[in-house]
Amino acid sequence: MKIGWIGTGVMGCSMAGHIQNGGHDLYLYNRTREKAEGLVKGGGHWCASPAEVAHNAEVVFTIVGHPRDVEEVYLGETGIIPAGGLCHTIVDMTTSSPQLARDIAEEATRQGMNSLDAPVSGGDSGAKAATLAIMVGGDSETFKKVLSLLQLMGKVITHMGGPGAGQHTKMCNQILVAGTMIGVCESLLYASRIGLDEQTVIDVIGKGAASSWLINHLGPKIVRSDYDPGFFVEHFIKDMGIALDEAAAYDLSLPGLSLVRQLYIAVKAQGNGRMGTQSLMIALKKLNGI
Repeated sequence: MKIGWIGTGVMGCSMAGHIQNGGHDLYLYNRTREKAEGLVKGGGHWCASPAEVAHNAEVVFTIVGHPRDVEEVYLGETGIIPAGGLCHTIVDMTTSSPQLARDIAEEATRQGMNSLDAPVSGGDSGAKAATLAIMVGGDSETFKKVLSLLQLMGKVITHMGGPGAGQHTKMCNQILVAGTMIGVCESLLYASRIGLDEQTVIDVIGKGAASSWLINHLGPKIVRSDYDPGFFVEHFIKDMGIALDEAAAYDLSLPGLSLVRQLYIAVKAQGNGRMGTQSLMIALKKLNGI
């Protein structure tokens, strides 16, 4: 198939690569062309705008930064939906606003297009290994038609409901990640302060009731003070903000999420917005004078 791909950052580049390796013809756009050069050298076609991607590709995937970027890519002057062209199906894999996903779906329907919101979980390692969890909102028939493409990128792929349901599910994911991450950091901070070997602690508690992907995969990075991103702090702050806004709309109080978001804002204020989410430890160490 002729597949469009917009967004070739930390995760998008690997995900697009799996589509390309699956034998599909890629039409590419990214705000910074250099980040797409590997895919272009592999046979992908560079496009000057999202509209040009839509003109040339039957199915267009996007994974960009913020809801404002999603809105511009889909609904802007050089956006996918106004462009028309060959594109009949759009799949946004950005973590974005559920309401925006519904708005895009409505506009796509008016233009005779199919739309899915399909955010992912698994970080850069999941993107590289094609083991992402993909949560999908939109029409069930459209989901079935693109499932084989999604299977090139992920292992757990679930249709969650109508437009916006994928994004709502990702909010559940991010709320749980936020709460678990502060637990991971505080646990290792405690271990360090009383003189335990932190990696040995991970090896033990990572096999019991406290086991989680975060303690077993990001815990060792924290021990090594490796804060390189698999997922940027600034993007996680954005995600938590969306979750809190959605919760407020449903008269739901999430005090734990509010606290963790404030700590991450402190991490960003210290100049670490482009570090990985495990850098929450930096803020907690500073609070404790470490």
